[in-house]
Amino acid sequence: MQGDTLVVHVTGAVKKPGIIETQTGARVFEVLEQAGGALPDADLAAINLAAAVEDGQQIRIPRAGEAPPDPMAPPAAGEPGAGVGGTVNLNTASAEELEALPRVGPVLAARIIEWRAGHGAFSRPEDLDAVPGIGPAMLEALLPLVSV
Repeated sequence: MQGDTLVVHVTGAVKKPGIIETQTGARVFEVLEQAGGALPDADLAAINLAAAVEDGQQIRIPRAGEAPPDPMAPPAAGEPGAGVGGTVNLNTASAEELEALPRVGPVLAARIIEWRAGHGAFSRPEDLDAVPGIGPAMLEALLPLVSV
């Protein structure tokens, strides 16, 4: 990826969900076009189509009647990747589940999984500080949202 491109993950009511590479400065509506457009049941009024896109961001297009996603909310208990109290279990979560965490994009999710594969299970959530790219501030923000 060059310095003038961003990588985002588009999910929900779009024709071609997945990873999209776009230009720096792109807006949500432009990424939506790159994902083939919205499905007929998409609720485009529930999201800000003019919002600027950030590298590693997940953009979820909700369906009509579906609540817009809260980017700060961890998966609910019983959902895949959910751990104790609805947190994301670092030892079982998929890349997509890790990317649902705030400020965790595809690259950082891959680093977490790579660390887990190379070092074994996380013993405690604080072990995240050993993953390249996770500094003290990010660790502090993630600790309430993850478990082992």
